[in-house]
Amino acid sequence: MTTERRFSRRIPYLAAATAGLILLAACGSSSDDSGSGAQDSGKGPAAPGAKAADSAAIPTQDVVSAIAADPALRAELPAKVRDGGKLILGTTRAPGTVGLPHGGEVNGTPVGLDVDLRNAVAKVLGIEWDVQYGTFPTVIPGVQNGRYDVGQDNFGVTEEREKVVDFATYLNDGQAFLGSRDTPVDTVKELTDLCGLTIATAPGSTFQQILTDGAGKCAALGRKPYKVQYFSDNATILLGLQNGKVDVSFGPTLGVKYEAAHLPNTKFLGEISTTAVGFVTAKDSPVAKALRDAVNKLITGGDYARIFAKWNLPGSGIATSEVNPKPSF
Repeated sequence: MTTERRFSRRIPYLAAATAGLILLAACGSSSDDSGSGAQDSGKGPAAPGAKAADSAAIPTQDVVSAIAADPALRAELPAKVRDGGKLILGTTRAPGTVGLPHGGEVNGTPVGLDVDLRNAVAKVLGIEWDVQYGTFPTVIPGVQNGRYDVGQDNFGVTEEREKVVDFATYLNDGQAFLGSRDTPVDTVKELTDLCGLTIATAPGSTFQQILTDGAGKCAALGRKPYKVQYFSDNATILLGLQNGKVDVSFGPTLGVKYEAAHLPNTKFLGEISTTAVGFVTAKDSPVAKALRDAVNKLITGGDYARIFAKWNLPGSGIATSEVNPKPSF
């Protein structure tokens, strides 16, 4: 969901509704992916002609500021972090709202589920985030080389990623499909349901990995293979789906469900797999354990559930955060 971040997709209404999501204008797990993530999953500026949506539709309740710091969990952080009071967080900028529910930006302020979760974790640890922006493919390398202390971009837990970074999980996302009203399938349970169709997804994501791994399945059944087009910009994927150049978009379940609920003339086609999503840190960094314990504090204290309720995502959370759980991929 990887769940990879977050990314999205869709017409006439597009100018009106992409509007909806484009300022209502990413996850890859991810994100990534999952997606994600997002994402997984680049987030880019709105496509030409896409309008902004009514930001009043975005939930605004404060579910973070009342969260208290836990001195015992703060003590788990390295001394230099405690002394400086900050952790450098690498992520991607998500202009507009096409990357919701994971992340977006309204009037210059980051909003979204992932934003609330990371800010809640910072409150528990008694630190602030120094948010720095990269691109989806550069965040994990940036964590590896020390540019960032933590990476967050709806990164799904994968075997390959766990070789180079550690994960502290904070939600489950999945890999799901969105179609236009005219897409000739209503349900996707496996990749062979997509034979002969054109699929849009994000490069460098778990979505790409899944589609690449399954590329020969249609031919093995004597059916026309699916085609894949890669876009790092959510708005471009939306436009492609809306104008008929793309039959199906493939992205993180939470984002796809959000799109289906907010974008007319689209339909949720189904989810084919799920992935744990987490913050990423350098291998063997004590920060991963601190992040895990902070998420678990939020879970046991009820703040975690309140964040998910704000974004109307019941059943999408995790029962327990883990460091480096068994990967799905």
